[in-house]
Amino acid sequence: MNNAVATPAQSANIHFNETQWLQALFLLADTQSWLQQMQEGLIWQLPVKHRKKLLRKGSYLSSKALAHILERHYYKVPRHPLTGKFTIPIPQIVACIRDACQQPPEPVPCSPHLQRVLDTGTPLGHDTSGNTVTTITVITSTGGEIITAFPGVIPPQQQAL
Repeated sequence: MNNAVATPAQSANIHFNETQWLQALFLLADTQSWLQQMQEGLIWQLPVKHRKKLLRKGSYLSSKALAHILERHYYKVPRHPLTGKFTIPIPQIVACIRDACQQPPEPVPCSPHLQRVLDTGTPLGHDTSGNTVTTITVITSTGGEIITAFPGVIPPQQQAL
């Protein structure tokens, strides 16, 4: 009589189909590569100088992040009425994001993320209070991926949280 007990790793691998798993892995990797190429092609279509800077590891603008920024902070998209809104054209928004990413990063209070703030000297839109602002704040991960951007700065009450 064998009293051997299977380890958790052995138990988990009983139903592991390596062939199917490899097929799924390669399909996902190929799909991810294709989506990456499509995303970079989309950024290249923007009429913005030095757009390659937005595809660097240190300031990477994904299509997901750009969609989030425009859905939440572009005045032509009637969602999220209590947020700051950009009132400039999309290529200008992207150029401002690119320029802001050249600023030194500062920690976001009570967050693992970093912020870069740039005063452009020209009106970009309005902040959450409805004030016309010339600043843009870009929030990134510590790895440099752009998470969001909005006109204005983080309100002091949110920094104190």
